[in-house]
Amino acid sequence: MTVTGVTTVLDRALETAISGEAVSEEQAAVFSQAGNDRLPELCAAAARLRDRGKGKTVTFSPKVFIPLTMLCRDFCGYCTFRRDPSSGQELYMSPDQVLNIALAGQRLGCTEALFTLGERPEQRYPEAKEWLEHRGYRTTQQYLADMCKLVAQETNLLPHANPGTMSRRELAALQPYNPSMGLMLESTSESLYAVGGPHEFAPSKRPRVRLRTIEIAGELGIPFTTGILVGIGETRDDRIESLLAIRRLHETYGHIQEVIIQNFRAKPNTPMAGAADTSGEELMWSVAVARLLLGPEINLQVPPNLSAQDYQRYLDAGINDWGGVSPLTIDFVNPEAPWPGLAELRDRTRSMGFELRPRLPVYPEFFLEPSRFLPEPLKAKVAELSDDQGYVKGGIQRYVGFD
Repeated sequence: MTVTGVTTVLDRALETAISGEAVSEEQAAVFSQAGNDRLPELCAAAARLRDRGKGKTVTFSPKVFIPLTMLCRDFCGYCTFRRDPSSGQELYMSPDQVLNIALAGQRLGCTEALFTLGERPEQRYPEAKEWLEHRGYRTTQQYLADMCKLVAQETNLLPHANPGTMSRRELAALQPYNPSMGLMLESTSESLYAVGGPHEFAPSKRPRVRLRTIEIAGELGIPFTTGILVGIGETRDDRIESLLAIRRLHETYGHIQEVIIQNFRAKPNTPMAGAADTSGEELMWSVAVARLLLGPEINLQVPPNLSAQDYQRYLDAGINDWGGVSPLTIDFVNPEAPWPGLAELRDRTRSMGFELRPRLPVYPEFFLEPSRFLPEPLKAKVAELSDDQGYVKGGIQRYVGFD
């Protein structure tokens, strides 16, 4: 296609998005050919869509991060979260440890307990299997369900489980205690699990397995967070296909509550230690295209701690959420990247013309209106924690006071 042809098709795709119609899969392909000279136009169109759907409210979820186990059967080329049994760390957090973190977070006003953990470690490590069996569990997923129940019953926090791929039975076991759950799609690119790819030794990162988990969540009516990882060897076309796969699932089930656009950061002592971090321009492009493809109503997030110097710039590309931010626990997946302080987060958000509001781990649109989402006991707990607009009672002043 000639430069003039690309320009014409791109203009038409932007016009389609701005009009409120869905950009077709055929039109979507042209976004990958947009040069950096067109990036301001992409961002402006994406921001316009965001404003139409979300106004000038930007949200975050005050949370604690509970790494139930860092053991994992997978080996990803960029990960420093996983540990082996020989590392000297405890294999799993105990119920008392889980509850103590949740209660400490409750005292600070947190409303989300994020459970993140390694994928099915009992399938690789006899030590993990023995630990679980000694306590009456066959799988890590069973233990996770009990820990979610513990937090849900003993604290004001709402669990948000992010344990990797899940079967229908496993999702259903978590559903009574989790108003939302999550699994990053990361990418639909098959090249990433080829020989030498970052997912070569990570069977759970196969796209069809992850897409099936997200699909089952939709069948069960579970509000779900997913997203893509930018800069691990995938192409722009791959990102577009990943976003379209998410869109297809949401069009079918209506359960995708949030899409995260997460930038890659190289970490020492990993196979990808020498890879370049995702550039700001590439992340801006990815965010803008996500908004253009997913439309005005989707909640779109960039993690602020992974772009500490200038995270506010991504508001110009169409995001409306900062994800979970903790006043207590570190980001165990990215321990080198501290969360911004909540006063700073408010001030930077405000400097771009937006109002920062705390939200629950489930978005207002998934519980304010009568719907098939959330079991009745969870609806009651969510209602106790939220104001009449579905945000955390007390607003941002609950965390940073009045100014």
